Order: sequence, then C-alpha cells, then structure tokens
Amino acid sequence: MVLPFFGKKSVSGPPAGSDARTHPASSARVEHAAELSTLDFTGDANHALTQYAGLMEVTEVGAGLGAAYEEAAVLYANGSADAAESVLGAVLDSASHQAGEGVWMMLLDLYRLTGQRQRFESRVVDYATRFERSPPPWQDLSSAPGQGRSKAVPLLSLSGTLSGQSTTQFEQIGTIGKKSGAIRVELSRLRSVDEAGCTLFRKLLRELAAERVKVSLLKCGQLSDMLAGQVHVGRPEGRDGWLLLLEMLQHTGEQDRFEQIAVDYAITFEESPPSWEPKMEREAISTAAIEAAVAAAEGFSLDGELTSAMTESIRRLAAFAAGRQRFEVDCAQLRRLDFVSAGTLFNVLATLQAQGTQVILRNVNAMVAALLRVMSVDQVAQVTLRV
Repeated sequence: MVLPFFGKKSVSGPPAGSDARTHPASSARVEHAAELSTLDFTGDANHALTQYAGLMEVTEVGAGLGAAYEEAAVLYANGSADAAESVLGAVLDSASHQAGEGVWMMLLDLYRLTGQRQRFESRVVDYATRFERSPPPWQDLSSAPGQGRSKAVPLLSLSGTLSGQSTTQFEQIGTIGKKSGAIRVELSRLRSVDEAGCTLFRKLLRELAAERVKVSLLKCGQLSDMLAGQVHVGRPEGRDGWLLLLEMLQHTGEQDRFEQIAVDYAITFEESPPSWEPKMEREAISTAAIEAAVAAAEGFSLDGELTSAMTESIRRLAAFAAGRQRFEVDCAQLRRLDFVSAGTLFNVLATLQAQGTQVILRNVNAMVAALLRVMSVDQVAQVTLRV
C-alpha cells in the first residue's frame, strides 16, 4: 500500500556542502516521485490511499506535522537524539495528534538506534492498536557497525572500455587501494582496450606497488586475449600493451605463454623483457567464489555514522558506479549522517543521475530517510525504508 508523503519542504537552499548549481532548489525538479517511503506522516484521512506496486505518490500536506518531522530529522542528524525523541514523542502524546505511520516509524526506529527496548515495546502496543497490524520487530541498532568485523579486501570490477577516458576511475581505484592496503580487481567484463588504457592501468599498478598495496587481478584471461590480438612481433609499437599483457600472464600463472611473449617482446623492442614473477593469489580461489564476490560487488553499502570528517565512503560511490547503469546501496547498517555528508551524497548522486545512472538506497532507517527527504536526496535516487 502506498500512502501520501510530505510534498512540502522548509529547506530554503541547497544542502550544506553541496553545489548550488546542481541542487534541485535552483534547477528543474525531477518530475516523478522517488520511492522514499510507503508511510504516511500526516494521518490525514482526506488523503486517498492507493496501491501501486510499492511506489508512492507525493502529495502536499499541512506544515504542522511537517515541521515536527523535519525538526526531528535535523536534530538527529546533528547528533541530538534525545531532542529528536522529545519532538516526536510530543507529537504522538498530543491528545489531538493525527500523525501517520511515518512519524511512528521515526520514533520506533529512534528507539532501536539508541537501544531503548523498554520504550520501544511500550510504543509498539499503541502502534499495533492504531494501525491494526503487527508492529516492526525489536532490533538493537545502537552498536556501531563494522567493529569486530574482519577487514574485507575491497573487490572492484572493471567493465566496458579500458581507454584514456578511464583516468578518474583509475585514480579512485588507487585511492581505495591505498586506503585499504589491499585490493582485488575483477577484469572479465572488459570489452575493449586501447594503448592509452594500457598506459593508465600500468601506471596504477606501479603506484600501488610503490605504496606496498597488495593487488590481486582476477579473471584476466579475456583481457590477455584482447591484448595478445593487438601486439605484433617485429612491429615496435604499443609498448604498454605488450607490458600489460606480460603483467596479466603473471597474474594468471601462465609461465610458458609468458616466456614466449617475453621472447617476442625482446625481438620487437630489442630490450630485455620483464622477468617472470608469479602473482596469482596464494590461496586457491574457485570460480564460484569469484563469481559470488563479483555478484556481491554489484551492490554497495554505507555503514555507521557518516559525518563531515567521514565522507570518503560516499565519494567512493563514483568509482563504484563507473560502467554501471543501475546499482543498489545497502543502508541497513547506516545509523546516521549529518548535513555535510548528506550534501556530499546529494552531489554524487546528482552527478550519477545526470550521467544516466540509477541508484537505489535500500534499507534506510526512518530517521535517516527523513533527512534524505529534507535534503532532496530522494530527488536524485530512489530511497526505500528498512522494516
């Protein structure tokens, strides 16, 4: 069931940290509504309910509850969870309140985010009575995600054309690798490669090696075959293509083929080729495991509390989005983001939208979803709530 959402916003300008030139407040608004919520924050019986495959219709409502909803979202974004709780609690405790399910979900999610189980359980009874359905289950979301997790090595997938237009993509891959200390790059989705792309790729590999970043190149066979078709014995051109081919063969462990290509390289360029150095993953990686990892990499996640000092994960979206027309961002472990990070997120998503990339933010808690609505992030991406 899709219920009316707030259509009005009290924000007078672009989000903090965003570029006013790209913000919808100073340009044409997106004509269709995003999937921000299936919840009604108004409770106004005059708004008709509609069913439409999980989508929602944005409608204009009065400013009273809208102001409280926005105030609570802003307070929580600023780290004032207690004040946000007071605002929402005052609305629901008012004898004349007509708050819809959205405000209830904000308060229930706030209890889960702050670990207040007793208050949560006291409210869900009223929730079940009011809406005549089972309330959301208790889940303690108060612990910071990511702590105690094993540090996974980032897995990125290169796709499309490897060319001189890939500079930004390679720079951001380098940033991720240097930050994590290790990186895996899957190459089976590359469809073509030119000399400029070979030069950029080799430059990235040299920089990461200089920074002692462990690089694992996975499923290099297709790229090796493409490169092999572009090199010609006795024709001293495309040197970076030759050298990248030899690099790929080291990652695939094809020593015999490497030695033959190395001899051809020496004949063609009249110089010593690189020496054989096996660079395959030390541990056995099955094809199924690689495919599973690549499938998992089709999505992206935002975790923890994102503030002005921690926007790198948001900026990584641009690198992840390269070559993709649509992808999802799992926000199940995203507890909070402030105005600066929301502004950064808006700018990244607005750029991707302009490039024709569709981004879906899934499993967003109701407090964060409210801020995304206030900051117009829902205008440049689809946003759906967690249960």
